[in-house]
Amino acid sequence: MSPIDPLRTALLLIDVQASFTARPYWSTAELPAFLAATNRLIDGARQAGLPIVRILHTDGPDRADNPFAPVSGLVCPLDGLVEVEPARTVEKHRHSALVGTGLGDWLRAQRITRLIVAGIRTEQCCETTARHASDEGWEVDYVTEATLTFDMTTPAGERLSAAQIRERTETVLAGRFATLCTVDQALARAATPEAVTP
Repeated sequence: MSPIDPLRTALLLIDVQASFTARPYWSTAELPAFLAATNRLIDGARQAGLPIVRILHTDGPDRADNPFAPVSGLVCPLDGLVEVEPARTVEKHRHSALVGTGLGDWLRAQRITRLIVAGIRTEQCCETTARHASDEGWEVDYVTEATLTFDMTTPAGERLSAAQIRERTETVLAGRFATLCTVDQALARAATPEAVTP
């Protein structure tokens, strides 16, 4: 791998936490592929010297039966995720990791110009953070294979599969808010002074 400026690109690891396992929509159907891709991304970023930011979501009442409350014990890395020593850990309370966390100031202080986005959920906190980051001036590489989501029901009562949701997210982000990348493409772009278009 080519030499990398570790102050140019950062990996945002968004909400890859055990809280989701306590939600009724939780499914392990796509979990192995997600973990494999995310772990490859983490390993590649670590080997390249890229800063990794761990983002954890907390909200709702501070009770043990709320999986997004720290007292639940579930606001912690998801089982199966490789161990990593993050350059920074932030706790967020909104969909965007840039709201109320100080993360934007930290990224600018580190001279970060490109963000690699991965995590849970594809269409929610990952997409929202990608849109927000783009509007704030960062280049965003969105690694869909390293995001996870779940089937949903539309307001009209139709069922949307996780695959359909991922496709919808890619459609609205591509060319406007982010560059869609595989794990290998995102790591290659981080290693290249001038962006390599997938």
